[in-house]
Amino acid sequence: MHINVHYAIGVIIASISHFFLQINLFEFFMIIFCAFIIDFDVFFSKYAKDHNHRNLLTHSIWPGIIVLILGIAIFNLLLILCGITLLIHVVFDTFDWGTNLFYTGKTIGLKLLITSEDMKNMDEILSKYKVAHSFFVFRYYNNKFCKILEILVFILMILLNLFLASEFWYFFIIYFFFLSVHMYEYKKLKQIENS
Repeated sequence: MHINVHYAIGVIIASISHFFLQINLFEFFMIIFCAFIIDFDVFFSKYAKDHNHRNLLTHSIWPGIIVLILGIAIFNLLLILCGITLLIHVVFDTFDWGTNLFYTGKTIGLKLLITSEDMKNMDEILSKYKVAHSFFVFRYYNNKFCKILEILVFILMILLNLFLASEFWYFFIIYFFFLSVHMYEYKKLKQIENS
């Protein structure tokens, strides 16, 4: 999933946590931060198998499990919530392209956006594009499941943030920054591919 979806899921988790556990501003922020920080491992893609950031340790269940266990061990609610949020990020990433869930070198997940046939013919598929990354961006935004999920998560984020944590209403605004980054990328790649 794209970073805006993870951000929205973070707002959802933080809003629910605030309603039931009365978390403070810092805790609210940290839960949201843990929802999307994993995707910054994209800057280390060159070290990953196939230069895919989802093959890095950060996109496995282990960071979330470590934070969760640490939180349980020291009775720290924030660490428990952050661990759960990290795990949810990785689970959601299994829906679209899959992820190295157990850090075994094997991509696991529903992989709704890529087939085994695509994987076998990846070089040929990517050669049809002026920019190889276009394939992944277009496949994501042309998929009905991804579109519907993005819309549903967005609506849920707005509703839960406003009704369960209205004093932190301003957090949903940042969602639009992350969405605009992806929309800009899509538009730019569309221009390049159509030129």
